[in-house]
Amino acid sequence: MRSAIYGAGSLGTILGAFITKKGGQIDLINHNAAHVKALQENGAKVVGTLEFTQPVSAILDTEMSGKYDIIFLMTKQLDNASVVNMLKDFLAEDGVIVTLQNGIPELQIGEIVGNDKVLGCTVAWGATMKGPGVCELTSAPDSLTFSLGSLTGKMNHHWQDVKNLLEMMGPVELDTNFIGTRWSKLLINAAFSGMSAVCGCTFGEAAADKASRKVVQALIKECIDVCAKGNIKIEPIQGKDVVKLLNFNGPVKKAISFFIIPIAIKKHALLKASMLQDIERGKKTEVDAINGVVCAFGRKVGFPTPMNDKVVEIIHKIENGELKPSFDNVKLF
Repeated sequence: MRSAIYGAGSLGTILGAFITKKGGQIDLINHNAAHVKALQENGAKVVGTLEFTQPVSAILDTEMSGKYDIIFLMTKQLDNASVVNMLKDFLAEDGVIVTLQNGIPELQIGEIVGNDKVLGCTVAWGATMKGPGVCELTSAPDSLTFSLGSLTGKMNHHWQDVKNLLEMMGPVELDTNFIGTRWSKLLINAAFSGMSAVCGCTFGEAAADKASRKVVQALIKECIDVCAKGNIKIEPIQGKDVVKLLNFNGPVKKAISFFIIPIAIKKHALLKASMLQDIERGKKTEVDAINGVVCAFGRKVGFPTPMNDKVVEIIHKIENGELKPSFDNVKLF
């Protein structure tokens, strides 16, 4: 069986290092020549909440050959259509693409390769690229979990192989309500990644600042309400029922929710949003695939999402050079 991580950036490099360390065979594929060269020469160096260096198999995307049974897709969603159409030529006839992306990318990918060749995976941990071959794990070691499922409820026959590979890093939960799990991750990303990019800070800093935390709370509330309107049951995250903990309909529960937010994100306090990392590198972000998905679903079910709309607006202005990531942006809400 051949497997690969396509788009092995910060998260993919760390996942590949864990899999290889436990004896799994996997190719780390990236278009960044300096990163691939460092991986080939020095191995994958993991720093942060865990530290180790692991020799890995790394190649440039132009060096791909043959067919893969499992391809973990970890690129940005902006180019999913062209990337997945290219990957079709390297996917075995009975192979599977496993999405480890933000938002809900499985719908588009399923249209390209067929729903039976797509598995979705949500990742409950974060990482940051520190330099070629060096990636920082920013989440606590006990939060390295995955949730595996499909939007159709049917699992490709490689699901057990996929689960085995992921379990070389952390626990894997098989999910019967994968759309609900996608929304639980989307809720966290819309609120914390959104404000991390808007303010230019970590998740923990976004939660610690009271003005920013009010926006985080409002973003979470919008996601919960829009899902309720659309009859989507948001699943727990790492055993914690986000809706039960953070939803509110009155001043007392709202105050409790406000108090809980920094505690709820404590394990991921050091995480810097990938959207902010993109901004710092002068790249376009995935905001339309994160907060934009909340806005689009709100329009579909007839529920207003002004706070998520504002995040999208601000981040696009940052991308265009009209604003900079700063806590000063909080006043725009």
